[in-house]
Amino acid sequence: MKGMTMMLERYGHGGDLWTAEEAFNRPKEQFLDYSSNMNPLGPPDVVKEILTASWQDIVKYPDPAVRELRLCLSRKYGIDPDSILVGNGAAELIDLIIRVVKPKRTGLARPSFSEYEEAVHKTGGQVTNIPLLPQHQFELQWQDVEAALPTADLFFLGHPNNPTGKLIPQSVLTNLLQSQRKLILDEAFMDFVPQESEHSQLKLASTSHDLIVIRSMTKFYSIPGIRLGFMVAHPDLIQQLRGQQVQWSVNYLAQRIGSKVLEDTTFEQSTREWLCVEKPWLIEQLTALGLEVAQSDVNFLLFSFPDSMGIQVKQAQQHMGHQGILIRDASLFEGLNERCCRVAIRLREDNERLLQALRNMISDLSRKRV
Repeated sequence: MKGMTMMLERYGHGGDLWTAEEAFNRPKEQFLDYSSNMNPLGPPDVVKEILTASWQDIVKYPDPAVRELRLCLSRKYGIDPDSILVGNGAAELIDLIIRVVKPKRTGLARPSFSEYEEAVHKTGGQVTNIPLLPQHQFELQWQDVEAALPTADLFFLGHPNNPTGKLIPQSVLTNLLQSQRKLILDEAFMDFVPQESEHSQLKLASTSHDLIVIRSMTKFYSIPGIRLGFMVAHPDLIQQLRGQQVQWSVNYLAQRIGSKVLEDTTFEQSTREWLCVEKPWLIEQLTALGLEVAQSDVNFLLFSFPDSMGIQVKQAQQHMGHQGILIRDASLFEGLNERCCRVAIRLREDNERLLQALRNMISDLSRKRV
């Protein structure tokens, strides 16, 4: 059967509704997507207002310097606009910074977002692996980072990390910043972290010669189709990066939407209130099903099927897909095994549907084993 052999992450990511449509013979609009970590409260209402009111302005070229959005970001985070570079999503900025810095060997946590390694390999660089272990709740340990210091001239780390959802401990960050190695932090999910300002390294990056921070605006505001992200680094490096960036990288609508959603503090507060309630509830419910759930600092959860269930994630993905629910095969992240799965946290009604589908799957597959 066609759907039984097609890999949903054929392009390296979750959220591929087109491949899901082909695999499960179901219109893409009918899927409940847990494979993509978007804010279920979004997009904010202002996005619709901009698309309705500003569509005629697409006859104009966008601002090549992205001045309005950079100024809005500068005000929101209290940093120099000259330390900000806006890009066509975080993906463009990941590729751009590695092309410019050209590290010989990069320290990467395992598991972590695959695009870090892809960017390194495109420039001919090598990778040093740093393990994230379940016995430490996938939290980065300084002794493991320290072991990579002799070989790595740059470290590229998720903060919080994807797919584990864990922040880097402040002590590890402090030691790394004192190591005289360049450090790139991907803070794509930092907006979801309680006390974000206490954990984000944006302000430090704006004046540091060794620290670069990348942020996404697509996850928190649920606008992945717009493609929008930004990078913060010392102004000298930002100027160098801007010279290597593709012209007109950030389109007019993306610039307008980015500027306006930053003003929506009510949306921010509603998101944090929702997640504060829904995350512990969903962890409790998944644990009650017998699943091994890792603690998370953000809006998605990594869990594994215990050996006793005899369920592999690819089986689960197919079974759930035929029920109209997409989950992420986390075994595709280096460092995780064939029992690992990642799901987003969504609204209660959707989460209840997810839980019922998981109950059905566990029951059905258990019966088949008997």
